[in-house]
Parts: sequence; C-alpha cells; structure tokens
Amino acid sequence: MARPPSSGGDIILYVLALLIPPVPVFMKRGCGGDVIINILLWILGWIPGVIHAWWIISKYEVPAVRGY
Repeated sequence: MARPPSSGGDIILYVLALLIPPVPVFMKRGCGGDVIINILLWILGWIPGVIHAWWIISKYEVPAVRGY
C-alpha cells in the first residue's frame, strides 16, 4: 500500500533528529524501548542515532497516543 508523503511535522522531526536524535523518537513513540535504543545508539555514535531516529519517524506515521 502506498504511504502518503511526510507531513510538515515530520519534516521538523527529521531536522530535529540531526541535532538530538532521542527527542523525535520520544515524540513519535513515547517513553519506551525505542527511546532507550536510540539513546544507546546516539552514545555509540551520532550517525547510528540519526539513522535510527529517521527510521522511526518514517515507519510510524501517527504519534503514540494512549487513551485512559
């Protein structure tokens, strides 16, 4: 199935991922395993953290929302 193009918010997240990769991952997925993985990759090297953040941004279109 074809995916719609990235929204304006996603473009901002891609740019933010260049500076601090864990922040857009947190904004997309919430506080969880993806953020921890991204922080570890970011500590190991800037480029792995950015690649992982971009992958998360492109894979998940809607931010994680939990209804209570």
